[in-house]
Amino acid sequence: MSEAEIRYTVVVPTTGRATLGELLAALPSSPPPEEVVVVDDRPGERDELLLPDGTVSMRVLSSGGRGPAGARNVGWRAAGTPWVVFLDDDVVPTPEWGPALRRDLEEASDEVAGSQGRIVVPLPRHRAPTDLERGTAGLAGAWWITADMAYRSHALAEVGGFDERFPRAYREDADLALRVRARGYRLTWGTRRTLHPVRPAGFLASLWAQAGNADNAAMRRKYGPSWRRHSGEGPGRTARHAITTGAALVATGGAVRAGRGAVTATATVVWLGLTAEFAWRRIAPGPRTPAEIARMVVTSAAIPPAACWHRLRGEIRARPRETTRDDSAEAGRDRTHGTAAPEVTRPVGRAREAVR
Repeated sequence: MSEAEIRYTVVVPTTGRATLGELLAALPSSPPPEEVVVVDDRPGERDELLLPDGTVSMRVLSSGGRGPAGARNVGWRAAGTPWVVFLDDDVVPTPEWGPALRRDLEEASDEVAGSQGRIVVPLPRHRAPTDLERGTAGLAGAWWITADMAYRSHALAEVGGFDERFPRAYREDADLALRVRARGYRLTWGTRRTLHPVRPAGFLASLWAQAGNADNAAMRRKYGPSWRRHSGEGPGRTARHAITTGAALVATGGAVRAGRGAVTATATVVWLGLTAEFAWRRIAPGPRTPAEIARMVVTSAAIPPAACWHRLRGEIRARPRETTRDDSAEAGRDRTHGTAAPEVTRPVGRAREAVR
């Protein structure tokens, strides 16, 4: 494929983060994207997005707060090019990104439907990374994440794009990749490099992130218990979180009821022991500053019940509805896209750091 035939659209979903301008300013002029589609996913009335001046054509569309999956669907469906390159609004393409992208797409054979960029997470050199920094660094080995992922437009159309039942920026990219691969396409790693700086986050950021457990439940419902292996995921901590939460409930329940001293004491030991193990697992590789230790202790106590709650909520939400005569022919098929659930027999790529 010649350079003249490399036609691609960049799609960037955004919630108006300040990092958007830095990303757009870093996009290449050679070979330039045919268009940059910025999808504003903020609901309701909002300020106008400030886009940098440049030679690349840019337009802003709105997805009305449907989430990143819905925003990306709006973007790729508006594109008129053979390739769509998805970028998150908090990444920065490196200076050589444009030429490397051209090579990645030129070398893609017909059976290759997607090419992933290589994510680089800058970490501090003068100290050990924090829990947040280590979590972000895990993106460097994640499979098929849309922080930088190019797809052929016709492959997206074949599978119906992103499943909007994934409301967060979590698992919607893995779900798309599994469906594309189930169609017989290959996904490859490109040579282009994209920076993903560690962005500031609040004290309870790791606690709020547990909402992703609901999406884990959806993945299990769609692809079975082996979904983690097919998605390049390590083992999670769901079982340990469930034991920790159960022990906490028994310990606190026994404390207000007489005659259960031994049971309460045992449950308390299990609860505190598992919580301490979890906290130390997160503290040990870090900088061990007072602020980091405090954050890890507080969130390590709160994460197990939060994770269990979101997992239960996800399981309930993902339950298959009762099949009726009208839709019995569709049983066992993906109701959003009308395609059979993929049966992937071999994983490809690199493993992602285990998700809590």
